[in-house]
Amino acid sequence: MDTTLAHKTWRTAEPIHAMIYFVEEAKEEYDALGLTAPRMGYFASRGAPLGAASAELVVATFFNFNPELVRRVIPSAWDIATPDAIVAARFRAADRALRRGLGEAIGTPSLRRASQLARQAAEGAMEHLEGRPLFAAHAHLEWPEDDHLVLWHAQTLLREFRGDGHIVALIEAELDPLEALVTHEAVGVWPSGVLLSSRAWSLEQWNEACDRLRERGVLETQDAPLLTTQGQALRQHVEDRTDQLSLAPYRALGDDGCNELRELTRPLSRAIVDGGMLSLATSLFEE
Repeated sequence: MDTTLAHKTWRTAEPIHAMIYFVEEAKEEYDALGLTAPRMGYFASRGAPLGAASAELVVATFFNFNPELVRRVIPSAWDIATPDAIVAARFRAADRALRRGLGEAIGTPSLRRASQLARQAAEGAMEHLEGRPLFAAHAHLEWPEDDHLVLWHAQTLLREFRGDGHIVALIEAELDPLEALVTHEAVGVWPSGVLLSSRAWSLEQWNEACDRLRERGVLETQDAPLLTTQGQALRQHVEDRTDQLSLAPYRALGDDGCNELRELTRPLSRAIVDGGMLSLATSLFEE
């Protein structure tokens, strides 16, 4: 299968998963458990499938966050609420948010079909657990019953499968967590400063990473991160390698299945985006 189609299929449906990091329902559910410290809801909810994980395990599997930030809330979060309770709260948040955002699409045959296809892809990924710790942890969770939650959980699995593969690609490219962020910002996908603040690195640490990348010939010499030709090739290699490592679930669907899933999820993702459910103003990253 062409990696381009697989990438487009993941990208089209990604808002269905990603909204869980931005919607008010998530913060409300985590706050109700007592997970009120800044960023605690994010790290605890995404990491809960790992069990009562150490800060070191979360640092390793999440990859690009400042370890000091993680240690402020992990493992203390597990003293406030059990991992199982946090997983349940995350599903409640997803249920409430999707019912709000998708409205009349809930319960429709097209949403059911989308959930079936997404689950098929996710179950295809489960044949490739090796080297994918965060995906494997989420894959161990029981499947929900409602179609919209099946779709959300499946897309969550596909995102974590891709994320674990992306870490492999970054390590192969010899990019440490902060260098990975610098090169990502230099591509121009994120506004300047967003990745620095959301991952809680200091400006001094950021500048040191920029210096290391300049020494490698990855960044131009000016202050603002700007990729050299070598840096552009390196970053493109990372993205291409990530796509290659993320192919398995979409190969399980085949071209026709991928095209159908894209067609079915496009209006759902559009409703989420148009509904303001990916706003940085309410992001769990910016607490």
